[in-house]
Amino acid sequence: MITFNKTFKYSLLLIVVLILLIIVAASIGSANLSVKDTAIIIGSYIPGINYFINTDEMSPQNVIIISQIRLPRIFVAIFVGIALASAGVIYQGIFRNPMADPYIIGVSAGAAFGATIGLLFATGIRWANISSTSIFAFIGAIGTTFLVYNISRVRGKTSVVTLLLSGVALSALLGSINSFILIFQARDLAKVIFWLMGGLTSASWQQFFTISPIVIILLAISSYYMKDLNLISLGDERASQLGVHIDMVKIILLVLASLMAAAAVSVSGIIGFVGLITPHILRIIVGPDHKILYPTSAIAGGVVLLMSDTIARTILSPREIPVGIITSIIGVPFFLYLLIRSKKQIF
Repeated sequence: MITFNKTFKYSLLLIVVLILLIIVAASIGSANLSVKDTAIIIGSYIPGINYFINTDEMSPQNVIIISQIRLPRIFVAIFVGIALASAGVIYQGIFRNPMADPYIIGVSAGAAFGATIGLLFATGIRWANISSTSIFAFIGAIGTTFLVYNISRVRGKTSVVTLLLSGVALSALLGSINSFILIFQARDLAKVIFWLMGGLTSASWQQFFTISPIVIILLAISSYYMKDLNLISLGDERASQLGVHIDMVKIILLVLASLMAAAAVSVSGIIGFVGLITPHILRIIVGPDHKILYPTSAIAGGVVLLMSDTIARTILSPREIPVGIITSIIGVPFFLYLLIRSKKQIF
């Protein structure tokens, strides 16, 4: 009961922050709108509220800007952030290390490599209305996850040093392969650069309706294992004594986290450090209990990426900066701080 109350309190606070940020983010850009008009336009699309709202006096152009350009991008950013932060919580819990996230351990690079293959060589493949980009991103993310995980296993335990080094090495290798492919696919250079830099400029309602159900389903399934993840965080031996099927739970959670990272990368490209920063900050605020940490980090991930994307598209308006650059500028110093703080354990 205490856990539920704490989760509800923090989640509600984060949701309120997210709603306010959505309104503010939708109001600023190349064409600035008042916060009031933006809130009215957004409210006109909410069932129950729209009955009391009249947008007849609103500029049709402003309505289109909000509803067809900014809101799709905002909601795609939120769900990409949710996916990356949720995956980060799972990776950090499984590996019992705050420096693990989809970007650091190479999962994002694997998903981006798969997306590149899908973009260039398998454009005609579709399954259940899912594009080849997403399909190959899933394959790349899962393959990289298990490769890094198995490389980092030493005598039944996960080596933090090997985990970080193998993640960096695989990211570099996959990046080099992508560059090699571009030599022979120069006409598709712009497409591949999008994945490597990370951005949401092509976000659409179609992408939102593709990624949102996937992320929601994966969140719901993985939430069931948060109690087990709490026990795994205490150590494999202790978790096994308490009845956790360690290998099975780890494999399930790794697959779920990889699918979430792949879903994010399939629409946004490589966006680093959201899965690193968000869980760590929330762990300081709400504590290490994954039953609280997981849902709050998910919402906070949406807040972090939406805020970063808003900065990316407005700071040099009308030019845009890929959001991956913004998150890296913030995330790299934070990662170095974590690395320096834990250097006694690593070295």
